[in-house]
Amino acid sequence: MGIYLTTIAIIFTVMLAGIAVDRLYRAFAAKNPKLGPFRKPGCGSCSCHDGSCDAPPR
Repeated sequence: MGIYLTTIAIIFTVMLAGIAVDRLYRAFAAKNPKLGPFRKPGCGSCSCHDGSCDAPPR
């Protein structure tokens, strides 16, 4: 029974940690929109050719 409760506690803790990291990631991305991988996919990169990107050209 102890292993069962420990396993539940570990899974719950990992889930809460994942939610916390996701919220921190989103807050950081919102405050720093020009940093690398936090941009929208395709914007500011080579895949943005036919004017479909809403970011201003460089």
